[in-house]
Amino acid sequence: MVNKVTLIGNLGQDPEVRRLESGVAVAKFSVATTEKYKDRNGETQSQTEWHNVVVWRQLAELAEQYLKKGRQVYVEGKLTHRKWQDKDGNNRYTTEVVANNFRMLGSREGGSGGYTSNFPSAADAPAAVQQKTNTPPSTPAEPAPAAKGGAEEDLPF
Repeated sequence: MVNKVTLIGNLGQDPEVRRLESGVAVAKFSVATTEKYKDRNGETQSQTEWHNVVVWRQLAELAEQYLKKGRQVYVEGKLTHRKWQDKDGNNRYTTEVVANNFRMLGSREGGSGGYTSNFPSAADAPAAVQQKTNTPPSTPAEPAPAAKGGAEEDLPF
């Protein structure tokens, strides 16, 4: 079974970072994705969706340091749902993307390139290492190799 979310969008706010009593950092931020399409009349329409994203440990510290409102970001993670009771006893629900990877897209102020942090799961977060690249960031997925007959597979993005 697979629970994987991939988002490319713009940050709606600077990450909100807090530290638990144990010292573990957790950051929350929102990412806006916009889909553009043509309606029945041929007019271009756009629909923006907002996604709540949570990152933990060293990834949260990197988010605090580098992510800023308006920045374009690539996020990978899993979809989670939480239920809790508010102070009035009402049941509340939220859906979040718990990210295990993010990459800033576009150029930084004063230079080109981006920062990336990759690790296979949140459990491996303490081993996360920041990597600074001097080349422009690559696309999130490389094109598929040419199939037999020379035709390339169409990518969904």
